[in-house]
Amino acid sequence: MKRIPTIVAAACAALWASSPLFADVTLNSIRLAAADTVALAKFYQSAFGMQEVNRIDVPGGPEIFVNFGTTADAAKANTAPPVVIMHRDSNDKKDPVAHLILTVTDMNATVAAIKAAGGSMDGDPRPFGNSGLVIGIAVDPAGNRIELIQRPARGAR
Repeated sequence: MKRIPTIVAAACAALWASSPLFADVTLNSIRLAAADTVALAKFYQSAFGMQEVNRIDVPGGPEIFVNFGTTADAAKANTAPPVVIMHRDSNDKKDPVAHLILTVTDMNATVAAIKAAGGSMDGDPRPFGNSGLVIGIAVDPAGNRIELIQRPARGAR
C-alpha cells in the first residue's frame, strides 16, 4: 500500500517530464517595415481605423505602434497586440508572405478603404473552397502583404 503513492508520484513526474512544457506565452505584437514609417502609420489609420499608441525615436525614423480604436485613448486601452511599424531602408524588397492577417466583416468596404488610403489588392478576394470564407490579399504602400479573411455570416454555409 505504501508503494501506491510513490508509484503515482513517479508516474506523474514521468508524464510531466515527457510532455512539452509551455511557458505563459502570448502574442506581443506584429511587426511590419517601411522606408517611411510615419506615412505607413497614416495608411493603417485611414484604411483600418487604427490609431498611434506609441512612438520610439530611433535612427532612420520612428518605430510607430498602432492599434484599433476610434480614438488614440481607445486604441491605447485596447489589449489586443499592436502592429509595430519599423524603419527599413527601402520598400523595394518584396516578400510573398502576408505578415499581417486581419478578420474583416465587409470585404468590399475594406477593399475600398484600402484603395482609398493608397494600398492595392493582389487580385480580387475569392471564396476559399466550400468553407464560406472569403480571402483577399492587400498590399500596403510599403509593399507589406495583408491577408484579409471574411468569415461566413452566422447561419450561412
